[in-house]
Amino acid sequence: MREMVSRDMELPLLWEKALKLIGPEKGVVHLATAAILNALWDLWAKQEGKPLWKLLVDMDPKTLLSCIDFRYISDALTEEEAYEILKKGRVGNREREAQLLAHGYPAYTTSCAWLGYSDDTLKQLCSEALKEGWTRFKVKVGADLQDDIRRCRLIRDMIGPEKTLMMDANQRWDVHEAVEWMSQLAEFKPLWIEEPTSPDDILGHAAISKALAPLGIGVATGEQCHNRVIFKQLLQANALQFLQIDSCRLGSINENVSVLLMAQKFGIPVCPHAGGVGLCELVQHLIIFDYIAVSASLENRMCEYVDHLHEHFKYPVIIKKASYMPPEDPGYSTEMKEESVKKHQFPDGEVWTKLLAGQEN
Repeated sequence: MREMVSRDMELPLLWEKALKLIGPEKGVVHLATAAILNALWDLWAKQEGKPLWKLLVDMDPKTLLSCIDFRYISDALTEEEAYEILKKGRVGNREREAQLLAHGYPAYTTSCAWLGYSDDTLKQLCSEALKEGWTRFKVKVGADLQDDIRRCRLIRDMIGPEKTLMMDANQRWDVHEAVEWMSQLAEFKPLWIEEPTSPDDILGHAAISKALAPLGIGVATGEQCHNRVIFKQLLQANALQFLQIDSCRLGSINENVSVLLMAQKFGIPVCPHAGGVGLCELVQHLIIFDYIAVSASLENRMCEYVDHLHEHFKYPVIIKKASYMPPEDPGYSTEMKEESVKKHQFPDGEVWTKLLAGQEN
């Protein structure tokens, strides 16, 4: 009996050790944490009858700060400093809220210039976006320099010199390669180069930032950052000029708010990543909260928008005049349509059944 009890007591310890091997605060453990906490925040907002951004905006600063873990980041941001930021953010917040409700939060489009698009497709999508009122465009780069030069010239000629152009390399380059490549693309006046190298290379990002500063090109990164500690180091090392949070990569609202507060202290604009299923629906709440209650600024700030798969969500984003309109339905906009969930459920959903049957044939 004693041996059985001893083994039973050891099991939780073994599980804890096993989980640490796939964590802590990163990887699958952190993604699971985000999923659970996102669901809890969704329930909290629904219980209060408010959209998540409004729940955060109306929350007492001390209550909100009680949701944040300041461990590992207090050398960059203390709880007292965070409180002062939120306290200052309450000045004029009702006017900023009214402004967003009337005009929305500025967005940029990634849908026009993916790698692999033909020139005709690229021209068609850019033309349609311009007619819809888009003024900020992002182009994927990094596969072939001469092809990048041709495509960037095509896009810049279409959108004109006054509109904003960003570039995204999706972690393709070594540090020196990123500097050399972007020096060749500087003529197209990009606002930033996104993920120029490994997302874990903080000093590499710092070197790229320093080298590209004379060219007027900033560095944007963050969608693959594991946790608040990586963001802390990027900020401390002057390694980025645009910070890109992700609503599902970090540990939900709790950790994202800590990053928003650190970015405000360091004076770095936040331009969230939203290039994935449901990310637009979620991250809009964070950036709306940031403007109303934290940064109080729209200078050099925008939120990514990708125009696909919104039809699967019960409360899809609303874009008007290239801006996110603040959601009004209670919750975190995470809820998917029951029919879509059923069709895509593994392995018996209609989509998977057809896919697996095709592989067998």
